[in-house]
Amino acid sequence: PPERRAPPELSALDPSEQALHRPPWVTTTLGCFLIFTIVVDILGNLLVIFSVYRNKKLRNAGNIFVVSLAVADLVVAIYPYPLVLTSIFHRGWNLGYMHCQISGFLMGVSVIGSIFNITGIAINRYCYICHSLKYDKLYSDKNSVCYVLLIWALTVLAIVPNLFVGSLQYDPRVYSCTFEQSASSAYTIAVVFFHFILPIMIVTYCYLRIWVLVIQVRRRVKPDNRPKLTPHDVRNFVTMFVVFVLFAVCWAPLNFIGLAVAISPERVVPLIPEWLFVASYFMAYFNSCLNAIVYGVLNQNFRREYKCIVVSVCTARIFFGESSNEAQERLKSKPSPLMTNNNQVKVDSV
Repeated sequence: PPERRAPPELSALDPSEQALHRPPWVTTTLGCFLIFTIVVDILGNLLVIFSVYRNKKLRNAGNIFVVSLAVADLVVAIYPYPLVLTSIFHRGWNLGYMHCQISGFLMGVSVIGSIFNITGIAINRYCYICHSLKYDKLYSDKNSVCYVLLIWALTVLAIVPNLFVGSLQYDPRVYSCTFEQSASSAYTIAVVFFHFILPIMIVTYCYLRIWVLVIQVRRRVKPDNRPKLTPHDVRNFVTMFVVFVLFAVCWAPLNFIGLAVAISPERVVPLIPEWLFVASYFMAYFNSCLNAIVYGVLNQNFRREYKCIVVSVCTARIFFGESSNEAQERLKSKPSPLMTNNNQVKVDSV
């Protein structure tokens, strides 16, 4: 079998020889699920990126983070997921140690990049709605690019220790080269706290403050010295709140399992059913294709641009300018802008 030819690092996990002898319907189901995730991930996030590229109204400071999040989701669909798919249908890893390490590293970059970008989006929305008078200064184009670069620098910095701790290993239960939760208890606890719990706390704080302001606006107890919140602003906020909730729901089971394993490996590992472990992994993988769907369902600007891109692809005009009819139609459907105290128009963002 391929596993016996692999370097010893790939077979460091004992837990699941039986994962290699599952019924064919199990591997087929997991393979089809991952194929669907890959296809929707690539197509959906490319739609997000091209939507911002084509539509000037979507090219703003807030959506820089949305594009960055789409890139983070694309990373796993382009390299790690296809390797996992190969492992599923070969019933084991036969791609060598180097591909295993690269795959695990990029998967970590995608996950940490996603949560850091979601945190950046939450802070951006918080500043836009709760501190709107300072927003233009805080989120100039130059500052926004710097924030995104900082997010990716912190992401890579957060993943590099895995290469020295030896925590990137092949797990036959999920056919993936991924973070080994029992490699180091202290390191796993630190990873879960700093890469999941702490960002979730920051995002929760930002969105709670926004919800409080939205409720004050609806009850008409908002201070008069703040710009008026439009229904469009509320819908945009709800869109990003849903993105956050879906991420938390999809990744929480895996992180809590990891935390429990790190605290007491000998007692917890035998208590975790294999199906629960596998389901938590593939639910986390599935999250990478959800954001583009959320934008299309909840945000009319993205939904409209998705349709234009599909038409453009069919007519080979995706990299060319809009026709005058398209521009006129977009102008007619343009929502009312939000005016600041300086009478500057706020462009739409997610």
